[in-house]
Amino acid sequence: MKMGTNEKKILNYLKLTKIYKSHAELYDLTQEQLDKINSSVLLKNKCLKKELTKNTKKVSKKTFIIPVTDGAVTGYLFENENRDDPGCLAPLVIFFHGGGWIFGNIELYSFYCSRLSSQTGARILLVDYRLAPRFKFPTAIEDCYATLEWAFTGTRYWRVDPDRIYLIGDGAGGNLAAEVSRLARDRKGPKIAGQVLLYPLTDARMRTNSFEKYSSTISITNTEVAYYISQYMNEPKDILDPLFSPLLAKDHSRLPNTLIFGAEEDPLHDDGLLYSDALASADTTVRYMEVPGTYHGYAIIPKVKGSEETGVAIAQFISGKSLSSIKLTTKKELIRINRIEQKSNKMKKKSSYEIVK
Repeated sequence: MKMGTNEKKILNYLKLTKIYKSHAELYDLTQEQLDKINSSVLLKNKCLKKELTKNTKKVSKKTFIIPVTDGAVTGYLFENENRDDPGCLAPLVIFFHGGGWIFGNIELYSFYCSRLSSQTGARILLVDYRLAPRFKFPTAIEDCYATLEWAFTGTRYWRVDPDRIYLIGDGAGGNLAAEVSRLARDRKGPKIAGQVLLYPLTDARMRTNSFEKYSSTISITNTEVAYYISQYMNEPKDILDPLFSPLLAKDHSRLPNTLIFGAEEDPLHDDGLLYSDALASADTTVRYMEVPGTYHGYAIIPKVKGSEETGVAIAQFISGKSLSSIKLTTKKELIRINRIEQKSNKMKKKSSYEIVK
């Protein structure tokens, strides 16, 4: 079958950034090799780097050491210096990166968080949580929750609105965002204004139809997902813990407003959709948005189908728009739609006036 433009872009990106060539090589990786991969400079291709750094020149980056249980993690704060309202308090997004809980190259995700800050005007705190297999479940979750508490206390120093703290994560990071939201509810922690889950893993049993239908795609396979889960868990029964598989939790109520994105051709497709249904059934405000014809990981790759549209939708969510009114569209098209709606509203207001003689 002939490969389309979108597939070629994703495949070329993966060739430049993927850190193993086969499933056999993946399973043979040592801890030393994993450490080297996660700290290496992956983006040596000048064309790719130019693409990734587009629209990020006005975004500054600060580094913080965040105390967590039995150690510390690093946080990177990205701030758009070109905001329209520099005197106002900004929203704060705490971002949990993907990578199956074992990978997490900060250079790669720094580019995405810079673009996200540029798109939304929010401060973005990228969390370099501790990774498996050295740190097993639930270390990553506790690191991310400790970061939320730490960030909440620092909002006044960063000119951040404490009532507008959002959690965002992709893949395994989406899993962590969902779990941190639950812990904040159950531990009566900081209030979360909303969470964005990008193609999250919500049921580690891997029993959904999409795991069968899309078992081997250009960006991820069932074998890879199974490997990530095996490296993250301590023992097989861990996957039944709601802190590992949030879909299996008994209580889905009183969670923050949730925006979930799914890629059509993704083994994790059904994980996001089923989690959305579970939240809705418990009266948690949620919206599921699917990008057709694309793959796991699409959101962080520039110029592929759905990437810009997802960023624009996230920006609408963070700006305070209700979930029901968010549009999955390009920035240019959204401006056009808003102009039409504004014109229509003016006409309605004008026609509602009564002429008194």
